[in-house]
Amino acid sequence: MTNEPTKAPPLYPKSHLLAASGIAALLSLALLVFPSSEVEAKRTTLNLELEAPAEQLKAQPEQPLAAEETSASPFAQIDNAEPQSEGTAKSEPAEKAAEVTEAAPAKESGHREVTVARGDTLSTLFAKVGLPASAVHEVLASNKQAKQFSQLKNGQVLQIELDKDGQLASLHSKVSDLETIRLTKSDNGYAFNREVTKPVTRSSYVHGVIKSSLSASAQRAGLSHNMTMDMANIFGYDIDFAQDIRQGDEFDVIYEQKVVDGKVVGTGNILSARFTNRGKSYSAVRYTNKAGSTSYYTADGNSMRKAFIRTPVDFARISSRFSAGRKHPILNKIRAHKGVDYAAPRGTPIKAAGDGKVLLAGRRGGYGNTVIIQHGSTYQTLYGHMQGFAKGVKTGSTVKQGQVIGYIGTTGLSTGPHLHYEFQVNGVHVDPLGQKLPMADPIAKAERQRFMQLSQPLMARMDQEKATMLALNKR
Repeated sequence: MTNEPTKAPPLYPKSHLLAASGIAALLSLALLVFPSSEVEAKRTTLNLELEAPAEQLKAQPEQPLAAEETSASPFAQIDNAEPQSEGTAKSEPAEKAAEVTEAAPAKESGHREVTVARGDTLSTLFAKVGLPASAVHEVLASNKQAKQFSQLKNGQVLQIELDKDGQLASLHSKVSDLETIRLTKSDNGYAFNREVTKPVTRSSYVHGVIKSSLSASAQRAGLSHNMTMDMANIFGYDIDFAQDIRQGDEFDVIYEQKVVDGKVVGTGNILSARFTNRGKSYSAVRYTNKAGSTSYYTADGNSMRKAFIRTPVDFARISSRFSAGRKHPILNKIRAHKGVDYAAPRGTPIKAAGDGKVLLAGRRGGYGNTVIIQHGSTYQTLYGHMQGFAKGVKTGSTVKQGQVIGYIGTTGLSTGPHLHYEFQVNGVHVDPLGQKLPMADPIAKAERQRFMQLSQPLMARMDQEKATMLALNKR
């Protein structure tokens, strides 16, 4: 018996081996063509961390050709620019094409928008959109109100619609935040229409501290000039804004704001206010009684309105006080000065200190143009050196407290524009600045509860708003 080595039987059939070899070849090819995400990420990181082109040239002088190709490429990137993916690069032209596509229909639709620049007229604006000069005449002659389109303001925008023939179909413009005017072509010509937006009214709060002047401090706090004047009128019975204001005085105001689409377009009434002058605080609340009469009252219901206002000229400077032995600046001799002089620019309005009847509106010796008002049987006021009288003010007429009766001037014996103001009680001249003024009527008992329901929340809000603001400022 011969010992022959046993042959190992084949592990797999030939057909299986061939199939396995084919699959291995396909996998290798796939890995070469489509690298894994890890490999791709490593490659991207490598590209981002390359040295600057200049440093590359120094480190690799043996590769000039590659450098030339890079610099010559029309797609060369700025150094340190963010890499742009292929998808982003392809989408940009598509987006621009979309924008062009969207803009084209706007031109085809006939819509035009032009902004008024300095020197523009309706004719020049029409010419910019291809409308003839005759269109201007047709528009302005169509309606009396259409002439408002010729009163253009710098920055105003005109929306123009053209028909398929290129003729004017409609024209509209926003005159203000609340008003839009429109012209629309019809069979009978152009129809004019005015659209007025009703604003939403809300309350707002401001706080201010006097640093230099009331007007500057109020403006800095956010109050308009008209609102500042309203505040001065409210407290004008207790505070002489010509001489009493001091640095460090404070004010708090809750007022109405008019809003359209979240934008403030105007202001309304002062709802409540507090003014601290020389450490003493005065508060005011606006209240309309059941009869429809509106006035301002203190927080506890007393009238802010006195029988007389403290000063008849807003924000004037006292140039001469009440004195029994003042030397007259023109006559150059000692002569009693029986009033107070308020210096202010020529033409500044002068207000009646109280309700009354005009005894004189005309010339009176050294006083020049003068108004004398009788207030009941006890009081009389005089206003001298006026430039002229307000409309409707004449001898025998009646005036209301705060009504403009004339304007600052230099008529009579006067060295400069000012108001000479006198105050008489039972025929005796008294110092207007030192005279205690009589009070007006308080809130009626029948309306006191209703008033307090309005007053107390307003006072509480001013306190809370001020405390919150001060706390935020300390942070």
